[in-house]
Amino acid sequence: MSDAIDEPVDDDGDVTPEPDTDEEAGRGGRPVAVVTGASRGIGRAVAMALEDAGWVVERGSSTVAPVTDRAALTAWVDEVVERQGRIDLLVNSAGVIDAEVDLFASDPDDWWRTQEVNVLGAYLMTWLVAPTMLAAGGGRIVNLNSGAGRRAGGEASAYNVSKTALARVTGSTHLAGWDRGVRAFDLMPGVVRTEMTEGMAAHAGRTQWTSPEEVTALVLALASGELDAFSGRFVRAGVDTPASLAAMAERGLEPGERMLDLVLRPDDPLA
Repeated sequence: MSDAIDEPVDDDGDVTPEPDTDEEAGRGGRPVAVVTGASRGIGRAVAMALEDAGWVVERGSSTVAPVTDRAALTAWVDEVVERQGRIDLLVNSAGVIDAEVDLFASDPDDWWRTQEVNVLGAYLMTWLVAPTMLAAGGGRIVNLNSGAGRRAGGEASAYNVSKTALARVTGSTHLAGWDRGVRAFDLMPGVVRTEMTEGMAAHAGRTQWTSPEEVTALVLALASGELDAFSGRFVRAGVDTPASLAAMAERGLEPGERMLDLVLRPDDPLA
């Protein structure tokens, strides 16, 4: 069976179900998740898995509110809070990749748009949901990051830059929120077979893919609170499992482990 995520789309390429307004929704006690980029790919798989697990899911997409449009996002988040009364989980899944060329051949507009969607979008959503989470005593934020964030990119450099920056957003969210009950995580999904990855030259001929189920299992575990020790840190679908991460947390995490940082010798002046 293919691990591709297929879904019907409208003329704009997005399908976003009507929000859950059932009396048993957020105000009725069920936890509420907001998932951006939920009309397709990984975001859609995450939204479906959360719904199957009993969550109320508010699905974001470019037709609901583009993640680069502060006014539209503000109106949407305000509407969600008014309707549901709570936001327990934010999954920042919306993302794009720039052209697979080197930095010298890149288009500045394309390059910067990647930063706006992947970094500004996650920041704005975090900034907008934070007041509701803080007022409730906490919440959790999962940012869909990438292994590309750990290194420079010879091609599609904007994507690598954006994912490195996203890790700093996650880290800053963790530092701002830990004492107030907010947890934030970087989730590297591996390479899931989606419309985006299938169109990339870097994955031409690939036969090994991370399954959507491996990604959603980690999202559900992070959302449950059982892996809060990884707040401010990376987890990686296809390599990590909820059980393996729980075991790591049990033995204790070192300072800087699963975080972005410079590797320095003890005698390096920067240390």
